[in-house]
Amino acid sequence: MKVNTNNRKYLIWFWAIFSFPFLVAIIIFTLISFEKLGPMPSFAELENPEYSLAAEVYSEDGVLLGKISIENRTWTEYEELSPYLIDALIATEDIRYYRHSGIDVRGLARAIVRTILMGQNTGGGSTITQQLAKLLYPRDTTQSSALVKKIKLGVAKFKEWQTAVKLEKSYTKEEIIAMYLNKYDFNYRAIGIRSAANVYFNTTPDSLNIQDAAVLIGMLKASTLYNPVRNYDRMFNRRNVVLSQMTKYGYLKPETADSLKKLPIELDFRVEDHNTGLATYLREYLRNIMTKPEPDRNRYVRESSYEDALWEWENNPLYGWCAKNKKPDGSNYDVYKDGLKIYTTIDSRMQQYAEEALAEHLSEKMQPDFYKRAKGFRNPPYSNDLTKKEIDELIMTSLKQSDRYYTMRARGYSEDSIMLAFNTPMKMRVFSWKGEREIDTTMTPLDSIKYYKYFLRAGFLVENPHNGHVKAYIGGPDFRYFKWDAVTQQKRQVGSTIKPFLYTIAMQNGFSPCYEVENIPRSFDVGDSIPWTPRSSGNKAYHGKLVTLEWGLAQSENYISAWLMEQFRPNLVVDLMQKMGVRSFIDPVYSIFLGTSDVKLEEMVGAYGTYANKGIYRRPMYVTRIEDKNGNVISRFETMFEEVLSEETAFLMMHMLQKVVQTGSAFRLRREPYLLMNQIGGKTGTTQEQSDGWFMGITPDLVGGVWVGWEDRAIHFETLMEGQGANMALPIFALFLKKVYNDPQLGILEADEFERPANFNMELDCDKVKRESFRRDNTLRGRY
Repeated sequence: MKVNTNNRKYLIWFWAIFSFPFLVAIIIFTLISFEKLGPMPSFAELENPEYSLAAEVYSEDGVLLGKISIENRTWTEYEELSPYLIDALIATEDIRYYRHSGIDVRGLARAIVRTILMGQNTGGGSTITQQLAKLLYPRDTTQSSALVKKIKLGVAKFKEWQTAVKLEKSYTKEEIIAMYLNKYDFNYRAIGIRSAANVYFNTTPDSLNIQDAAVLIGMLKASTLYNPVRNYDRMFNRRNVVLSQMTKYGYLKPETADSLKKLPIELDFRVEDHNTGLATYLREYLRNIMTKPEPDRNRYVRESSYEDALWEWENNPLYGWCAKNKKPDGSNYDVYKDGLKIYTTIDSRMQQYAEEALAEHLSEKMQPDFYKRAKGFRNPPYSNDLTKKEIDELIMTSLKQSDRYYTMRARGYSEDSIMLAFNTPMKMRVFSWKGEREIDTTMTPLDSIKYYKYFLRAGFLVENPHNGHVKAYIGGPDFRYFKWDAVTQQKRQVGSTIKPFLYTIAMQNGFSPCYEVENIPRSFDVGDSIPWTPRSSGNKAYHGKLVTLEWGLAQSENYISAWLMEQFRPNLVVDLMQKMGVRSFIDPVYSIFLGTSDVKLEEMVGAYGTYANKGIYRRPMYVTRIEDKNGNVISRFETMFEEVLSEETAFLMMHMLQKVVQTGSAFRLRREPYLLMNQIGGKTGTTQEQSDGWFMGITPDLVGGVWVGWEDRAIHFETLMEGQGANMALPIFALFLKKVYNDPQLGILEADEFERPANFNMELDCDKVKRESFRRDNTLRGRY
């Protein structure tokens, strides 16, 4: 039987047309396999896909303080996902997920028919595995013509199909779901399902309810378009589509879905980034110090800076930790990508109390008082002792140190163009103590520099003196707007907080707190024609009288400090401070006791902790251990310590520091509204022109240091009453202690006392010592 020639032609054409797409597909798949159409992920890459996992920073009591990251992602296992998430995902994105091997032929055919034959641009056809492939290996999005763009899209689809098949061979269905939800970007730095659950609903993936799970799954279609914060109504409808899909495929009962669809989307929205949350300054300190490279002298302008960095590298295991520690594959750890878990010494409750205390004092007392005083200045906020020219120079210095100036200079803008930009009004968000601490306004960048000059800055550090563990760390009023860290970056004059070190030398050399000295001026030959005579800083009613050393420290009397400087060389004070952890340069001059040298708050807290720790110095410690993403301990840390003082000397100083609170410059702790009657030692400090206010406080269990001042030292209160450390800094420590003592779970009690050394028999009641001395003198006179 002969076949008709025309029929044969039709059959050939039919099979040619029918086979052509398959042939093209085979050719494309072959070309893709041999990477002729661009690189493809290898099996090794598929088995170890690139995920940037944020480092998590935890408090000592197990609270997540925040993260250090490029992508804010924390890995979540399949078992940690709410069943509602899984059901919503399958019902909405890929109902045949468990019945295909990466490509859903039926769903793909339906999508082709709707798109090509019916002209409906409905999308679809992509399985969960394909969507994961697209996330792991993004398409080429470079600019090109419409035709080229379509060709690229077609090739990309073939690549995704092939990658999806490979993924299905390498992972279980459950692992693919977990990988997909961990990879997806839900906006607002919520990358991955754990971050999304926390940012939008303040919960964890395993605790999501049905409607909240439906919101997050609904966002998978387009996280910006269907964002519940920006586009509530659109997201509301999208959530209900997800609920309908869950009903359609039997995951929800119709009546349940109908009830849930009527509910509003209830967000508990909170952006999770480097600028928010607890202990922001500590987290930035850890990020910065852990990523330090090994010091190279060529990278440092000053020799002293290089020596400081080298000392840290050699003595601080946290400094340059990433450069010092390697992963099993031989590469260095990356704090931004490797999912490290950093366990700090911080107590989240104390950190919260410290932040509240600092904000309360600055916002309710200090800032309003300064605004009131600054209204009377000729050129506010600067003091009247500055000329207009000097103020303009200070403003220009700040302008040239700003990020905006650096950026414009780097881009080649002229000085005139830069100044024009700084004088052009623009919309901006600025810090304010009112409301949410942010306000939207319009001002020039130059005016914003002047605006921020008004604000008082502050640093507050609290440690457990017995082990050096830092319990609270605050480097400024608000990390979002004040990046400079007053705890570990800044050095400022310490004022009279330096005096206890001088008195410590006296105690080491056999003096007692009750030793009496004539309260008169003392002069020093400092090489000038006129001897230097420090001014009195105490009560004039006591001039010319015999007073005790105990009284001299309590009243911060310069005459008594000057007498001690006549007995001991300045170098002795410098040597002692260095042993007590002060590495900043201290000028060994007779005026050392005025505290004109610049020191870090961190150093001062560590040094004062020596007194409360029976003479043993412990360097402030921030981290106890670091784990990898799987919970394996990589590093453990111990505090550096050194026995500096005898237990007896430390106790004598504790006694004298308590007298500062009981009768001296820190007596405000005893008065309203604080009424702290327990055993507390402390020392206030006030620098020249009231530019800096300090308070160092000591209890049997905690040591804290507070600094309060301004960005520029030329900004300050005009009177000592307002600018002294007892007014500027002490209240922050007092408010903090009140909160700590009111929290019984912390186990820190007002009844706790400083431990007296064994066999200590020195009489510390100076009135009793004086009576006994008087009686003894009378007895001797009677004999003769």
